[in-house]
Amino acid sequence: MLQVARLAPRLLGESTDLVRDFVLSQLHEDGGFVDREGKPDLYYTVFGIDCLIALQAEVPRERVAPYILSFGLEELDLVHLSCLARAHAALPQIQLTSERRDAILERLESFRSADGAFHNGAGRETGTVYGYFLATGIYQDLGLGDLAAAQREALMSFLQAMETPDGGYTNEPLITVGATPATAAAVTLLRYFDGPTRFAAAEFLESLFDRENGGFRALPGAPIPDLLSTATALHALVGLQRSLEEFQEPCLGFIDTLWLNRGSFFAHWADDILDCEYTFYGLLALGHLSV
Repeated sequence: MLQVARLAPRLLGESTDLVRDFVLSQLHEDGGFVDREGKPDLYYTVFGIDCLIALQAEVPRERVAPYILSFGLEELDLVHLSCLARAHAALPQIQLTSERRDAILERLESFRSADGAFHNGAGRETGTVYGYFLATGIYQDLGLGDLAAAQREALMSFLQAMETPDGGYTNEPLITVGATPATAAAVTLLRYFDGPTRFAAAEFLESLFDRENGGFRALPGAPIPDLLSTATALHALVGLQRSLEEFQEPCLGFIDTLWLNRGSFFAHWADDILDCEYTFYGLLALGHLSV
């Protein structure tokens, strides 16, 4: 995703500096990037770092490093644990000792569900597609892809159980309607593990394109498109070797309706807060649409 987001300045042009300045404005004096309430948060910090890397801007490592190193692993859920691993991968200057790496892996195992998958909450009976996606990202960011590969067969079986009749994937078992983010995560996992190409998933994602408004919706029947769904759908469709030609101009028009001249994007039309997370999704979407 980061590699694709690097292409966004092709379309941003002179507005690239606005985006950089907005991201830097989200850096808290404590060293983390702020959430939607203006508080430093590890989740938003990773998006802030990745935005700056995508824009080829300097990351204020001296301010961010102490914040990253301040976290005890026992206080982190799976989402924030994955953010910690990602921060270390993005900023190798922040030393990751073998003891810290092993502790991250031990903490990761606490989120393994009874069915062998992963869930953001510990002690769950069943995992989620998102949980498996985060766990795989942790293995990658720690340079331990071989550990992830050892789970390939279990993952293939898990993803098969998460397929929905409409061709998509659900994040939770027993739900019979696919969702864009879960489907995009499943497609990404299948690509990473050399799993079967799910053309039905491509057709499902394409069915969620809002031809009137230009973006992708999160679910069948969702009232409006949103930026997260648009960015992840585009990313998954490229991974499925689908052409984006028919989506390019409508999606650019949709993204333009979310752009604010402060240098960022709203999540959807009903949103009124800018943050680093949706700045990154804007960059990701624009990166795909620039090719």
